[in-house]
Formats: sequence, C-alpha cells, structure tokens
Amino acid sequence: MQTRVYVAILAALPVNAVLFGIGAITILSVPALAAHVGILMPNAVLVALALTPPLAWAISRRMMLRYWPRPQVRRGRSVYRS
Repeated sequence: MQTRVYVAILAALPVNAVLFGIGAITILSVPALAAHVGILMPNAVLVALALTPPLAWAISRRMMLRYWPRPQVRRGRSVYRS
C-alpha cells in the first residue's frame, strides 16, 4: 500500500471522533432534537462514518507535505526572507 493510505487510516480515527462529537453535541444540546435522540444518534454515527474516508484522504495529503503552501510562496516570495 502507499504511504498516503497509511496516513489516511491514522487520520481517520480522530476525524471520525470529531465528526461524531459534533453530531452528538448538536443533537443533545438542541431540545427539539434531544427528544428524538433514539433515531438521530444512530444517524449521526452513520453520517460520521460516511464522511470520514473522504475527509481523512484530503487531510492525509496535507499531512504528508513538508511545508504547507502559504500565500507568499504562491506569489513567488521566499518564506524565509527577513
């Protein structure tokens, strides 16, 4: 397997936890949604699982860069110039 696949797998665990946490906090903090927690919480889990692979794949590309491209680099200026 490629290194990016391994990095994406490592990134998938925290990405999934963050997505589920956002969904769970949203469901539990809104009273209208909290009334239907039995239906909405499994859906939040499924949505988090569905969104995890593409987000982890995108994050893994950024994680493998040695330096993140900054706006001054794109304009041709050196990042390290004083």
